[in-house]
Amino acid sequence: MSDVRVLDDAPWLTSGPAAKVLALLNGDGEEARVIGGAVRNTLMRVPVGDLDIATTALPDEVVRRAKAVGIKSVPTGIEHGTVTLVVDGHPFEVTTLREDVETFGRKAKVAFGRDWARDAERRDFTINGLSVSADGVVHDHVGGLIDVERRRVRFIGDPDRRIAEDYLRVLRFFRIHAAYGAGEPDRDGYLACIRGRIGLAGLSAERVRMEMLKLLVAEGALAAVVAMVDGGLLLQIFGGVPYTGPLAAMIAAEAALGRRPDAVLRLGALGVAVTEDAKRLAQRLRLTNAEAKALDSMGHRWWRLAGMDEAIARRRLYRLGVDRYRNRMMLAWTRAGLGADPQPWRTLVTLPDRWQAPVFPLKAADFMARGIAKGPGLGHVIALAEDAWLAQDFPLEPEAVQAIADQIVARFGSEQRSGD
Repeated sequence: MSDVRVLDDAPWLTSGPAAKVLALLNGDGEEARVIGGAVRNTLMRVPVGDLDIATTALPDEVVRRAKAVGIKSVPTGIEHGTVTLVVDGHPFEVTTLREDVETFGRKAKVAFGRDWARDAERRDFTINGLSVSADGVVHDHVGGLIDVERRRVRFIGDPDRRIAEDYLRVLRFFRIHAAYGAGEPDRDGYLACIRGRIGLAGLSAERVRMEMLKLLVAEGALAAVVAMVDGGLLLQIFGGVPYTGPLAAMIAAEAALGRRPDAVLRLGALGVAVTEDAKRLAQRLRLTNAEAKALDSMGHRWWRLAGMDEAIARRRLYRLGVDRYRNRMMLAWTRAGLGADPQPWRTLVTLPDRWQAPVFPLKAADFMARGIAKGPGLGHVIALAEDAWLAQDFPLEPEAVQAIADQIVARFGSEQRSGD
């Protein structure tokens, strides 16, 4: 199958660093094209990210041409034909056309070639198999153009074979559909993903994490996640029950607040009811330390946040800090469900926008001046004073602050005498 169309809105083809790479690699019997996501996104009128380039030139020839004009080349995957060229500070992956000879998941044995159709046929989805040459002509050997128009994510060729080549394509199917698809997932692809789900166990946690976090912030995340749950895929990945209701509520809450989608918040809504869930997800997905800590904090007694008045909420905000307070509050809101009255929750979640916690005004020196010696007792007194300050709603007037110090010292002295 071959279809041709002219790309009319791609300024990176005619000027800038990508155009320089194409000019470098075209000519003297060789051809280069931009391939994959940049073509797909341009046709769909969505922002373009990285620009990947395919070429008939062998890796050594790519390096030779780059060196001749002073362009830096890095052999990032030269055994598979990939050289990274750095032009005006922008990296471009340049890969020689190839076809799979044998496939072993991510360790496929490839042969270099010059056939653009064969190269396209070894890719994952039809909308990713498009390429565009320097003159703006889009080349389609796999039916990708019609799938772009229909916003349909479809495997190239036999879905079971594509998945067996790399089981990460199961997750990519749902992630790409969430980002670029419309309607129900392609049935043949969906059923193949269900058949191939056992292969997910062999994937590295880091690769699964990357795909899941990208999926969760895509426009169609909820529908894609529901489809994965229905197909028995998420239980295998999470090792626990996924909660699609709270995920739906989290997405709605973000929209109500005008906030950008947050992958960790959505992961928490989908997978965390208690801190044990957070620990399991952190291990199974090999989350970063920051992500793991955020999930753990979200799952810690979030149910205590419902129905707070603003005075209690200020104390929670002071203790937790802005990020942990807001994230835990968001989880509590979403656990309340889509039917909950949003206004009280909105008021509590947005408290950090209206109020900034003051700094505790008493120091160790204030208590040492009152006769409290250094040591564990001093720390205990400071903690008691801070609790009293919070209970009195953060007074900052000198008289009120000094009164708290005097009261706590007197109380501490009384405790000491009682202990004697």
